[in-house]
Amino acid sequence: MAIKVLIIDDSAMIRKVFTQELSKDPDIEVVGTAPDPIVGRDKIVELRPDVITLDIEMPRMDGLTFLEKLMTHYPMPVVVVSSLAKKGGDVALRAIELGAVEVISKPGSAYSMGDMSEQLIEKVKAAARVKIFRSPAKSALGVRETAGANVASMNVRTTNKIIAIGASTGGTEALREVISRFPANAPPIVIVQHMPANFTKAFADRLNNICEVEVKEACDGDYLATGKVLIAPGNKHMEIRRSGINYYVTLQDGPMVFHQRPAVELLFNSVAKYAGKNAVGAILTGMGKDGAQGLLNMRNAGANTIAQDEKTCIVFGMPKEAIDIGAAQVVKPLQSITQTILDFCD
Repeated sequence: MAIKVLIIDDSAMIRKVFTQELSKDPDIEVVGTAPDPIVGRDKIVELRPDVITLDIEMPRMDGLTFLEKLMTHYPMPVVVVSSLAKKGGDVALRAIELGAVEVISKPGSAYSMGDMSEQLIEKVKAAARVKIFRSPAKSALGVRETAGANVASMNVRTTNKIIAIGASTGGTEALREVISRFPANAPPIVIVQHMPANFTKAFADRLNNICEVEVKEACDGDYLATGKVLIAPGNKHMEIRRSGINYYVTLQDGPMVFHQRPAVELLFNSVAKYAGKNAVGAILTGMGKDGAQGLLNMRNAGANTIAQDEKTCIVFGMPKEAIDIGAAQVVKPLQSITQTILDFCD
């Protein structure tokens, strides 16, 4: 059966364009639209959609307020689609904390409508497959309360290894779980998480506040260093390069890979090429195939590789693809991934 979608947005043009773009996919049926959350509430009861797309800035009730009420009383998959200005990163993270499955940016300087169409379709399909829903979150990225206890149980080692991690749907929470468990002297870590521009800096800053390692949004030319985590900026591909004994990252534009920019695939392929057996790779929850072949290339180059297991994934897409082609050396639940990475770094 087709995925039934309700579009809630105050722009008539956006409602029309999104309806046209989503309707191009035979697996999606737009069952209705609403100009604000008040009308949207009634349409949800009437139409029983499988997925909602939701704007943030709307009349009568803003999207975050509506999202909180919805996830309290009638939890269901929500994809937030909004114009994320520079200040929008915090708003986007708050939407994730409240229960949104995905946050993507409306067409603008960062994305063409063609790019946006592909991403919107993929995110709606990912949302429809989510099998675990949380109640409205207490800020999962707000405090350092468990980091010390988690780190205390880790085996602390320093080596010349580098760690590469890829994630998509559900990845912000998965990465919080994984990164907050690393000790301050962990090997260098590079991450691609599918997210829009202006989201990644806020995400990195919040992780930095709760982690023993230093976490930052990557800049072109940043060197990898012990205790440092670099997150690819939204809408920029990130790869590693080697200069002597040192590794650094490069950022570039370029076509989307598996409908993504940044793409896990490009990061993993560069790690396979320049780090080889000196690397550990992990692929976490997410929709699609991005990173699966890259993880296999890492394994074939001598790296240790890990996939998150089905039980702890929000969407068992990317890890399943990696497992199916033999890219994952081991399959682990989310809570065990940090220690497994550290064991491989011994």
